[in-house]
Amino acid sequence: MIERSITEEIKAALKRQAAVALIGPRQVGKTTLALKIGESLDAVYLDLEDRDDRNRLENPALFFESLEDRLIILDEIHQAPDIFKTLRGVIDRGKRKQKGKGRFLVLGSASLDLLKQSGESLAGRIAYIDVPPLTVMEIENKRASREQLWLRGGFPESYLAVSDKESYIIRKDFIRTYLERDIPMFGVRIPATTLDRFWTMLAHRQGSPFNASELARSLEVSANTVGRYVDLLCDLLLVRRLPPYTANVGKRLTKSPKIYIRDSGFVHSLLGIQDSIQLAGHPVVGVSWEGFVLENILNALPWRSHAFYYRTAKGAEIDLVIEHGDGSLWAIEVKRSLTAKPRKGFYSACEDIKPARSFVVHSGDERYPIGEGVEGIGLRELVAELEKLEII
Repeated sequence: MIERSITEEIKAALKRQAAVALIGPRQVGKTTLALKIGESLDAVYLDLEDRDDRNRLENPALFFESLEDRLIILDEIHQAPDIFKTLRGVIDRGKRKQKGKGRFLVLGSASLDLLKQSGESLAGRIAYIDVPPLTVMEIENKRASREQLWLRGGFPESYLAVSDKESYIIRKDFIRTYLERDIPMFGVRIPATTLDRFWTMLAHRQGSPFNASELARSLEVSANTVGRYVDLLCDLLLVRRLPPYTANVGKRLTKSPKIYIRDSGFVHSLLGIQDSIQLAGHPVVGVSWEGFVLENILNALPWRSHAFYYRTAKGAEIDLVIEHGDGSLWAIEVKRSLTAKPRKGFYSACEDIKPARSFVVHSGDERYPIGEGVEGIGLRELVAELEKLEII
């Protein structure tokens, strides 16, 4: 088992709150992580996709109160959304008996149902923790491991497969399962073939500003329908919108969000890329690396930090702008090459927004000054810089 960096964060949240929700896409490792934490806490595990486990909750209040001294792990919580109303009463009664911490660890595969239900019923009683795919800080500190993570993506079963071919098959099966079973399970009625085409179109446009009209023409649907498709994939934690940075700089700015498929392995599977040789020669290689770097950085952002991109009509562009809680800005350019040489447009954009620090992330490990206040840096070292920040 790969040790997940959020383990201690989850344990701390259980000491602070009655309920903790782990939010992340299917197969990202939530169950394995929860069971590992539960081993030392004498936890009771219920998989709510399992009929026998659901039957144990015919009288959920009685069941939970009979186990008030033990952590209860509820997996696939969206299968029993009404249970949140019961959890609220159980938690409040437990607080009156001085048993108000670390009662429930709930796991959900999508943000839309879980956040809605728990937000209605457990306000002030629950902590949310995102469980992302594996990151560069959780694997071996080797270039080969980082390249494998980029090619295969961060879903543990895919990353740890015995070969690139097996990893590719695992991801193709995962995508098919999502299209044919999981998405309909959430009550969304979209033909699997249509959503497959749409997801593949997004892979071809990885890292591009969202153009609903263009996609709508290709799919022969309305722009509003395309917007709903993107909303769905974002809610399922499979796609990310990166908003534009709209500073008042007196210039025409791109105002559409950029769209990224969050896991690089999915990008490659949707485009039929099976190994590193195919990836190196594919037109998507640069933006795939950009998306991979972006996801690792965003997973390490300090509290109250926000991410954007910046682009003007004249071509000044910054791949990633981080606005920290104290108002300071970091400008980040992403390069697939081993050398970090930013484009002219990056310098122009930095003159516009005047960031406190500027970096060019390259695919190597060295760190060195480039000039004009810009540093070349490896991905792992930049992530480490973000993780140690304490910006209020």
